[in-house]
Amino acid sequence: MRINRLKLRYFRNHTETEVRFAPHINLITGQNGSGKTNLIDAIHYLCMSRSFVASSDMYVPNHDEKYFMVDGDFEGEIRASFKVSCSYSKGEGKKIFVNDSPLDRLSDLIGMVPVVVLSPEDKKLTSDGPAERRSFLDSLISQISPKYLRDLMKFRKIRKQRNKLLQEFRGSLSMLKTYLEPWDEQITEVGASIIFKRSEVLNQFKRYLALQYRTISELKLEPTLEYQTISDNLSSPEEIQKRYRELLEDDFEKEAEREQTLTGPHRDEIVFYLDEMELRKYGSQGQHRLFSMALKMAQLFYYTDQLDDLPIMLLDDVFGNLDQHKIDVITETLTKHSGQTFITSATDRPFSVSQFDGVETNAWFTVENGTVSRRF
Repeated sequence: MRINRLKLRYFRNHTETEVRFAPHINLITGQNGSGKTNLIDAIHYLCMSRSFVASSDMYVPNHDEKYFMVDGDFEGEIRASFKVSCSYSKGEGKKIFVNDSPLDRLSDLIGMVPVVVLSPEDKKLTSDGPAERRSFLDSLISQISPKYLRDLMKFRKIRKQRNKLLQEFRGSLSMLKTYLEPWDEQITEVGASIIFKRSEVLNQFKRYLALQYRTISELKLEPTLEYQTISDNLSSPEEIQKRYRELLEDDFEKEAEREQTLTGPHRDEIVFYLDEMELRKYGSQGQHRLFSMALKMAQLFYYTDQLDDLPIMLLDDVFGNLDQHKIDVITETLTKHSGQTFITSATDRPFSVSQFDGVETNAWFTVENGTVSRRF
Protein backbone atom coordinates (compact mmCIF):
# COMPACT_ATOMS: atom_id res chain seq x y z
CA MET A 1 0.00 0.00 0.00
CA ARG A 2 1.23 3.49 -0.75
CA ILE A 3 -0.01 7.05 -0.91
CA ASN A 4 0.85 8.87 -4.12
CA ARG A 5 -0.64 12.30 -3.41
CA LEU A 6 -1.58 14.19 -0.25
CA LYS A 7 -3.52 17.44 -0.07
CA LEU A 8 -4.03 19.51 3.09
CA ARG A 9 -6.22 22.52 3.75
CA TYR A 10 -6.06 24.45 7.05
CA PHE A 11 -4.33 21.50 8.69
CA ARG A 12 -2.31 23.03 11.55
CA ASN A 13 0.29 25.30 9.93
CA HIS A 14 -0.48 24.06 6.40
CA THR A 15 -2.91 26.42 4.70
CA GLU A 16 -2.86 24.88 1.22
CA THR A 17 -0.38 22.06 0.65
CA GLU A 18 -0.22 19.36 -2.02
CA VAL A 19 2.59 16.82 -2.22
CA ARG A 20 3.33 13.88 -4.51
CA PHE A 21 5.34 11.19 -2.81
CA ALA A 22 7.83 8.58 -3.94
CA PRO A 23 6.85 4.90 -3.70
CA HIS A 24 9.63 3.87 -1.30
CA ILE A 25 11.57 6.22 1.03
CA ASN A 26 10.28 9.75 1.66
CA LEU A 27 12.49 11.92 3.84
CA ILE A 28 10.99 15.12 5.27
CA THR A 29 13.41 17.54 6.94
CA GLY A 30 12.87 20.91 8.57
CA GLN A 31 13.25 22.79 11.81
CA ASN A 32 11.03 21.95 14.77
CA GLY A 33 7.64 23.57 14.29
CA SER A 34 8.03 23.85 10.52
CA GLY A 35 5.19 21.43 9.77
CA LYS A 36 6.97 18.21 8.87
CA THR A 37 5.23 16.10 11.52
CA ASN A 38 1.90 17.54 10.36
CA LEU A 39 2.42 15.93 6.94
CA ILE A 40 2.72 12.41 8.28
CA ASP A 41 0.02 13.02 10.88
CA ALA A 42 -2.30 13.88 7.99
CA ILE A 43 -1.43 10.51 6.43
CA HIS A 44 -2.27 8.88 9.76
CA TYR A 45 -5.69 10.58 9.67
CA LEU A 46 -6.37 8.94 6.31
CA CYS A 47 -5.33 5.53 7.67
CA MET A 48 -6.78 5.58 11.20
CA SER A 49 -9.29 8.50 11.18
CA ARG A 50 -7.38 10.25 13.98
CA SER A 51 -4.16 12.03 14.89
CA PHE A 52 -1.20 10.36 16.53
CA VAL A 53 -0.17 13.79 17.89
CA ALA A 54 -3.25 15.77 18.95
CA SER A 55 -5.62 14.61 21.66
CA SER A 56 -8.63 16.14 19.90
CA ASP A 57 -9.63 17.12 16.36
CA MET A 58 -10.60 20.57 17.59
CA TYR A 59 -6.92 21.49 18.01
CA VAL A 60 -6.01 20.69 14.40
CA PRO A 61 -7.56 23.48 12.24
CA ASN A 62 -5.12 26.20 11.20
CA HIS A 63 -5.19 29.40 13.27
CA ASP A 64 -8.69 30.88 13.38
CA GLU A 65 -10.20 28.44 10.88
CA LYS A 66 -13.08 26.23 12.00
CA TYR A 67 -12.37 23.27 9.75
CA PHE A 68 -9.66 21.25 8.08
CA MET A 69 -9.59 18.84 5.16
CA VAL A 70 -7.15 16.11 4.14
CA ASP A 71 -7.34 13.86 1.13
CA GLY A 72 -4.97 11.37 -0.46
CA ASP A 73 -4.69 9.06 -3.45
CA PHE A 74 -3.73 5.51 -2.50
CA GLU A 75 -2.65 2.48 -4.47
CA GLY A 76 -2.50 -1.13 -3.34
CA GLU A 77 -2.86 -4.79 -4.27
CA ILE A 78 -6.45 -5.34 -3.10
CA ARG A 79 -7.70 -1.91 -4.19
CA ALA A 80 -5.87 -0.85 -7.35
CA SER A 81 -6.39 2.86 -6.63
CA PHE A 82 -8.72 4.80 -4.39
CA LYS A 83 -9.10 8.16 -2.67
CA VAL A 84 -9.61 8.76 1.05
CA SER A 85 -10.74 12.12 2.42
CA CYS A 86 -11.15 13.38 5.96
CA SER A 87 -12.98 16.58 6.79
CA TYR A 88 -13.68 18.17 10.14
CA SER A 89 -15.64 21.24 11.16
CA LYS A 90 -16.28 22.47 14.67
CA GLY A 91 -20.01 22.45 14.02
CA GLU A 92 -20.43 19.09 12.27
CA GLY A 93 -17.58 16.95 13.54
CA LYS A 94 -15.50 14.55 11.47
CA LYS A 95 -16.40 12.71 8.28
CA ILE A 96 -14.50 10.14 6.24
CA PHE A 97 -15.05 9.57 2.52
CA VAL A 98 -13.72 6.77 0.30
CA ASN A 99 -13.94 7.62 -3.40
CA ASP A 100 -16.22 10.51 -2.40
CA SER A 101 -18.71 8.17 -0.68
CA PRO A 102 -19.15 8.76 3.08
CA LEU A 103 -18.37 5.91 5.47
CA ASP A 104 -21.23 5.04 7.81
CA ARG A 105 -18.76 4.50 10.67
CA LEU A 106 -15.27 5.93 11.14
CA SER A 107 -14.16 2.48 12.27
CA ASP A 108 -14.81 1.15 8.74
CA LEU A 109 -11.59 2.88 7.70
CA ILE A 110 -9.40 0.86 10.08
CA GLY A 111 -7.35 -1.71 8.18
CA MET A 112 -8.09 -0.28 4.75
CA VAL A 113 -4.64 1.36 4.74
CA PRO A 114 -2.44 -0.43 7.30
CA VAL A 115 -0.02 1.92 9.02
CA VAL A 116 2.72 1.76 11.66
CA VAL A 117 3.94 4.84 13.57
CA LEU A 118 7.30 5.08 15.32
CA SER A 119 7.65 8.24 17.42
CA PRO A 120 9.31 9.46 20.65
CA GLU A 121 5.95 8.96 22.41
CA ASP A 122 6.43 5.20 22.08
CA LYS A 123 8.52 5.18 25.26
CA LYS A 124 5.18 5.18 27.08
CA LEU A 125 4.58 1.64 25.80
CA THR A 126 7.21 0.22 28.11
CA SER A 127 7.37 2.76 30.93
CA ASP A 128 3.74 3.75 31.59
CA GLY A 129 0.76 1.76 32.89
CA PRO A 130 -1.01 -1.21 31.27
CA ALA A 131 -3.54 1.00 29.42
CA GLU A 132 -0.76 2.06 27.02
CA ARG A 133 0.08 -1.54 26.17
CA ARG A 134 -3.57 -2.55 25.78
CA SER A 135 -4.06 0.38 23.43
CA PHE A 136 -1.04 -0.68 21.37
CA LEU A 137 -2.29 -4.26 21.22
CA ASP A 138 -5.82 -3.25 20.27
CA SER A 139 -4.53 -1.03 17.47
CA LEU A 140 -2.16 -3.76 16.28
CA ILE A 141 -4.91 -6.37 15.99
CA SER A 142 -7.70 -4.08 14.78
CA GLN A 143 -5.83 -3.29 11.57
CA ILE A 144 -5.64 -6.96 10.61
CA SER A 145 -8.94 -8.25 12.05
CA PRO A 146 -12.25 -6.42 11.45
CA LYS A 147 -13.95 -8.96 13.73
CA TYR A 148 -11.63 -8.06 16.59
CA LEU A 149 -12.41 -4.37 16.14
CA ARG A 150 -16.16 -5.12 16.15
CA ASP A 151 -15.76 -7.24 19.29
CA LEU A 152 -13.78 -4.47 20.96
CA MET A 153 -16.42 -1.85 20.23
CA LYS A 154 -19.18 -4.21 21.31
CA PHE A 155 -17.37 -5.03 24.56
CA ARG A 156 -16.99 -1.35 25.42
CA LYS A 157 -20.69 -0.77 24.81
CA ILE A 158 -21.72 -3.77 26.93
CA ARG A 159 -19.37 -2.78 29.76
CA LYS A 160 -20.73 0.77 29.72
CA GLN A 161 -24.31 -0.52 30.04
CA ARG A 162 -23.34 -3.04 32.70
CA ASN A 163 -21.56 -0.33 34.70
CA LYS A 164 -24.60 1.91 34.38
CA LEU A 165 -26.76 -0.83 35.89
CA LEU A 166 -24.30 -1.34 38.75
CA GLN A 167 -24.27 2.40 39.44
CA GLU A 168 -28.00 3.11 39.20
CA PHE A 169 -29.65 -0.05 40.59
CA ARG A 170 -31.42 0.41 43.90
CA GLY A 171 -32.62 -2.91 45.26
CA SER A 172 -31.53 -6.21 46.78
CA LEU A 173 -28.32 -7.97 45.74
CA SER A 174 -30.30 -11.00 44.58
CA MET A 175 -32.40 -8.81 42.29
CA LEU A 176 -29.27 -7.07 40.95
CA LYS A 177 -27.78 -10.45 40.16
CA THR A 178 -30.87 -11.33 38.13
CA TYR A 179 -30.71 -8.09 36.16
CA LEU A 180 -27.00 -8.58 35.48
CA GLU A 181 -27.44 -12.07 34.03
CA PRO A 182 -28.07 -11.09 30.36
CA TRP A 183 -25.22 -8.58 30.48
CA ASP A 184 -22.92 -11.21 32.01
CA GLU A 185 -23.70 -13.61 29.19
CA GLN A 186 -22.87 -10.99 26.58
CA ILE A 187 -19.76 -9.58 28.20
CA THR A 188 -18.21 -12.98 28.84
CA GLU A 189 -18.85 -14.17 25.29
CA VAL A 190 -17.39 -11.08 23.61
CA GLY A 191 -14.63 -10.69 26.22
CA ALA A 192 -13.53 -14.30 25.74
CA SER A 193 -13.27 -13.75 21.99
CA ILE A 194 -11.07 -10.67 22.57
CA ILE A 195 -8.80 -12.49 25.02
CA PHE A 196 -8.40 -15.51 22.75
CA LYS A 197 -7.45 -13.33 19.78
CA ARG A 198 -4.99 -11.31 21.89
CA SER A 199 -3.31 -14.51 23.03
CA GLU A 200 -3.13 -15.87 19.49
CA VAL A 201 -1.57 -12.70 18.07
CA LEU A 202 0.90 -12.21 20.93
CA ASN A 203 2.16 -15.78 20.56
CA GLN A 204 3.03 -14.96 16.95
CA PHE A 205 4.19 -11.41 17.57
CA LYS A 206 6.78 -12.19 20.22
CA ARG A 207 8.96 -13.94 17.61
CA TYR A 208 9.03 -10.74 15.54
CA LEU A 209 9.79 -8.71 18.66
CA ALA A 210 12.75 -10.91 19.58
CA LEU A 211 14.24 -10.66 16.08
CA GLN A 212 13.85 -6.88 15.82
CA TYR A 213 15.24 -6.20 19.29
CA ARG A 214 18.32 -8.28 18.56
CA THR A 215 18.73 -6.55 15.19
CA ILE A 216 18.48 -3.01 16.58
CA SER A 217 20.32 -3.48 19.88
CA GLU A 218 22.85 -6.11 18.76
CA LEU A 219 22.74 -7.41 22.32
CA LYS A 220 22.39 -10.97 23.54
CA LEU A 221 19.55 -10.12 25.95
CA GLU A 222 16.43 -12.13 25.10
CA PRO A 223 13.28 -10.00 24.83
CA THR A 224 9.96 -11.61 25.55
CA LEU A 225 6.47 -10.79 26.78
CA GLU A 226 3.89 -12.27 29.11
CA TYR A 227 0.16 -11.88 28.57
CA GLN A 228 -1.59 -11.55 31.92
CA THR A 229 -5.35 -12.06 31.68
CA ILE A 230 -8.22 -13.74 33.48
CA SER A 231 -7.09 -17.29 32.80
CA ASP A 232 -3.99 -19.35 32.09
CA ASN A 233 -6.13 -21.76 30.07
CA LEU A 234 -6.50 -20.08 26.69
CA SER A 235 -7.18 -23.21 24.65
CA SER A 236 -10.55 -22.00 23.37
CA PRO A 237 -12.97 -19.07 23.69
CA GLU A 238 -15.41 -21.43 25.39
CA GLU A 239 -12.96 -22.32 28.17
CA ILE A 240 -12.09 -18.65 28.65
CA GLN A 241 -15.78 -17.70 28.84
CA LYS A 242 -16.39 -20.37 31.46
CA ARG A 243 -13.58 -19.01 33.62
CA TYR A 244 -14.79 -15.44 33.02
CA ARG A 245 -18.25 -16.36 34.35
CA GLU A 246 -16.70 -17.93 37.45
CA LEU A 247 -14.71 -14.75 38.17
CA LEU A 248 -17.79 -12.55 37.73
CA GLU A 249 -19.55 -14.78 40.24
CA ASP A 250 -16.65 -14.46 42.69
CA ASP A 251 -16.45 -10.67 42.27
CA PHE A 252 -20.19 -9.97 42.34
CA GLU A 253 -20.37 -8.35 45.78
CA LYS A 254 -17.19 -6.36 45.18
CA GLU A 255 -18.55 -5.05 41.87
CA ALA A 256 -21.86 -4.13 43.50
CA GLU A 257 -19.96 -2.19 46.14
CA ARG A 258 -17.65 -0.38 43.72
CA GLU A 259 -20.34 -0.02 41.03
CA GLN A 260 -18.13 -1.05 38.12
CA THR A 261 -17.03 -4.10 36.13
CA LEU A 262 -13.77 -5.26 37.68
CA THR A 263 -12.97 -8.32 35.59
CA GLY A 264 -12.29 -8.70 31.89
CA PRO A 265 -9.95 -7.83 29.01
CA HIS A 266 -10.09 -4.14 29.97
CA ARG A 267 -7.86 -5.13 32.91
CA ASP A 268 -5.35 -7.20 30.91
CA GLU A 269 -1.62 -6.50 31.10
CA ILE A 270 1.30 -7.25 28.78
CA VAL A 271 4.58 -7.48 30.69
CA PHE A 272 7.85 -7.03 28.80
CA TYR A 273 11.08 -8.75 29.84
CA LEU A 274 14.75 -8.70 28.91
CA ASP A 275 15.96 -12.12 29.96
CA GLU A 276 14.47 -12.41 33.47
CA MET A 277 14.35 -8.65 34.10
CA GLU A 278 10.95 -6.91 33.99
CA LEU A 279 11.59 -3.95 31.71
CA ARG A 280 9.10 -1.51 33.23
CA LYS A 281 10.56 -1.87 36.74
CA TYR A 282 14.26 -2.28 36.09
CA GLY A 283 15.09 -1.25 32.52
CA SER A 284 17.40 1.65 31.73
CA GLN A 285 16.27 4.56 29.55
CA GLY A 286 18.27 3.14 26.66
CA GLN A 287 16.67 -0.28 27.05
CA HIS A 288 13.19 1.26 27.12
CA ARG A 289 13.94 3.26 23.98
CA LEU A 290 15.30 0.29 22.03
CA PHE A 291 12.50 -2.02 23.19
CA SER A 292 9.77 0.41 22.10
CA MET A 293 11.45 0.83 18.71
CA ALA A 294 11.66 -2.94 18.36
CA LEU A 295 7.93 -3.19 19.11
CA LYS A 296 7.08 -0.91 16.19
CA MET A 297 9.57 -2.52 13.81
CA ALA A 298 8.12 -5.90 14.79
CA GLN A 299 4.65 -4.55 13.99
CA LEU A 300 5.89 -3.51 10.53
CA PHE A 301 7.20 -6.98 9.69
CA TYR A 302 4.28 -8.77 11.34
CA TYR A 303 1.88 -6.83 9.09
CA THR A 304 4.11 -7.54 6.11
CA ASP A 305 3.66 -11.28 6.64
CA GLN A 306 0.00 -11.17 7.64
CA LEU A 307 -1.48 -8.79 5.06
CA ASP A 308 -1.82 -8.80 1.30
CA ASP A 309 -0.85 -5.11 1.19
CA LEU A 310 2.37 -3.78 2.68
CA PRO A 311 1.85 -1.29 5.52
CA ILE A 312 2.89 2.35 5.37
CA MET A 313 5.62 3.19 7.89
CA LEU A 314 5.79 6.60 9.58
CA LEU A 315 8.87 7.59 11.62
CA ASP A 316 8.68 10.92 13.43
CA ASP A 317 11.96 12.39 14.72
CA VAL A 318 13.21 9.13 16.21
CA PHE A 319 16.92 9.35 15.44
CA GLY A 320 17.88 12.22 17.76
CA ASN A 321 19.02 10.08 20.72
CA LEU A 322 20.52 7.18 18.78
CA ASP A 323 24.16 6.62 17.90
CA GLN A 324 25.14 6.52 14.25
CA HIS A 325 25.48 2.74 14.10
CA LYS A 326 21.94 2.07 15.33
CA ILE A 327 20.61 4.70 12.94
CA ASP A 328 22.39 2.90 10.09
CA VAL A 329 20.88 -0.44 11.16
CA ILE A 330 17.33 0.97 11.16
CA THR A 331 17.67 2.90 7.89
CA GLU A 332 19.23 -0.14 6.19
CA THR A 333 16.34 -2.32 7.40
CA LEU A 334 13.79 0.16 6.06
CA THR A 335 15.66 0.47 2.77
CA LYS A 336 15.50 -3.30 2.27
CA HIS A 337 11.78 -3.37 3.15
CA SER A 338 9.66 -2.92 0.03
CA GLY A 339 6.94 -0.81 1.64
CA GLN A 340 6.53 2.95 1.57
CA THR A 341 8.26 4.78 4.42
CA PHE A 342 8.10 8.38 5.66
CA ILE A 343 10.86 9.76 7.87
CA THR A 344 10.85 13.20 9.51
CA SER A 345 14.06 14.68 10.84
CA ALA A 346 15.15 18.06 12.19
CA THR A 347 18.58 17.58 10.57
CA ASP A 348 20.00 16.03 7.41
CA ARG A 349 21.88 13.50 9.51
CA PRO A 350 22.21 10.58 8.86
CA PHE A 351 21.07 10.77 5.23
CA SER A 352 23.18 11.22 2.14
CA VAL A 353 22.29 12.89 -1.14
CA SER A 354 23.23 9.70 -3.02
CA GLN A 355 20.20 7.93 -1.51
CA PHE A 356 17.86 10.39 -3.23
CA ASP A 357 19.51 12.25 -6.12
CA GLY A 358 18.49 10.46 -9.30
CA VAL A 359 16.73 7.66 -7.36
CA GLU A 360 13.15 7.61 -8.66
CA THR A 361 11.80 5.47 -5.84
CA ASN A 362 12.97 7.88 -3.13
CA ALA A 363 12.29 11.57 -2.44
CA TRP A 364 13.64 14.23 -0.07
CA PHE A 365 11.38 17.09 0.96
CA THR A 366 12.09 20.17 3.06
CA VAL A 367 9.43 22.02 5.06
CA GLU A 368 9.51 25.63 6.21
CA ASN A 369 6.57 27.44 7.83
CA GLY A 370 4.08 24.99 6.36
CA THR A 371 5.55 25.19 2.85
CA VAL A 372 6.84 21.95 1.30
CA SER A 373 9.55 21.84 -1.34
CA ARG A 374 11.09 18.83 -3.02
CA ARG A 375 14.87 18.80 -2.65
CA PHE A 376 15.53 15.59 -4.62
